Amino acid sequence: MRTWLTDTFDLSVPVVGAPMAGPGEGALAAAVSAGGGLGMVGVNATRSPDWIAEQAAVAGAGGHRFGIGLMAWALDNRPEQLAAVIDARPSLVSVSFGSFEPYVARLRDAGIPVTTQAGNLDDALRAERAGVDVVVARGGEGGGHGRNEIGTLPLLQTVLERVEVPVLAAGGIAGPRGLAAVLAAGAAGAWVGTAFLGCREAGNSPAARGELFRAGDTGTAYGAVFDVAQRLSWPQEYGGRGLRNAFFDTWADRLDELANDDAAARELREAREAEDFDTAYVYAGQGVGLLTEERAAAEVLADFARAEELLRRVTG
Repeated sequence: MRTWLTDTFDLSVPVVGAPMAGPGEGALAAAVSAGGGLGMVGVNATRSPDWIAEQAAVAGAGGHRFGIGLMAWALDNRPEQLAAVIDARPSLVSVSFGSFEPYVARLRDAGIPVTTQAGNLDDALRAERAGVDVVVARGGEGGGHGRNEIGTLPLLQTVLERVEVPVLAAGGIAGPRGLAAVLAAGAAGAWVGTAFLGCREAGNSPAARGELFRAGDTGTAYGAVFDVAQRLSWPQEYGGRGLRNAFFDTWADRLDELANDDAAARELREAREAEDFDTAYVYAGQGVGLLTEERAAAEVLADFARAEELLRRVTG
C-alpha cells in the first residue's frame, strides 16, 4: 500500500500510532515504527523536558522514525515542552486542542512536519491555513480527548472535499476493514489509538488491558467527568471518551457539583493508584470491542496490512 503517508515517512503500513498520553510512551512508539507504522509519543500537560528527551530517545532507538503529540492548551503554560520537542527532531509533531497556530509556525520554522487533529470542518480549515503538512480528521468515535460533534466517516468526506493537504482519518479505525474503508474514501492513512492499547508494549497496566478486553462494542462513554474530577484545564469543547464505569455514571450530569467535591476527587485519585476501574478511567474509542487479547504492536500492524487484500477484492 503506497500513499502520501507511506512515501513521506518510509512506512510499509499507512498507520500512525496516535500519541496517547500515558499508554503512548517511547516503547510503544518504537514498536509501532518497527512494525511498519509511525509511532508517536503522547505528552501530557505535566511532562518535563527531560521526560520528553528520554522518551524520544527510546522511540528513536535503532534509527526508526517517530512522532510526538502535544496539546496546544498545555503549551500556553509550558513552552519548554515545545523547545524540548524541537530539540528531539521527530519526524512529525501533532499540536492539537486549542490555539495551535503559533506552535505550528514555530515547528515549521524549525523544519519539522506538523499535523493537527481536527474534530470538525472549521478545525481542518484552520489547520490548513496555519500551514500543517497533513490534517487528522478525528471523528467522535475516537478514544481519549477530542470533539464529539461528528462521526469519522462524514467528517472525513467533508474534509477531503474542502482541503488540499493530505488527510488522515481517526476514530473507530481498529482493524484492516476500517483502514481499507478510509483509504478507499481518499485518506492517506489512519491515525490509530485504541487498537494499540492492548499491546504489551503500551504504557498501561495488564489490569487496564484486561478491562479493555472485557469491554463490548457499546462499552464507552463521552464526557468531562474525569477531567473535572482531576481539576484539569481542558477546554470545555474537548471531552474524553473512555470505558463507562460507575464513577462516570454517578457524575455525568453533575459536573458543577463534582468541580467542588474534594472527596470525589480524592476517590478518583486513590482509585487510580489502586487500579480500581469501577472508579478509575481507561480511555478508549468505540473500536474497543475488537480488542480481545494482548498482542505485540508488530502483530497489530501486520493485521492492518491486510487492508491491501481487502481493497483488491473490491477493485478486482
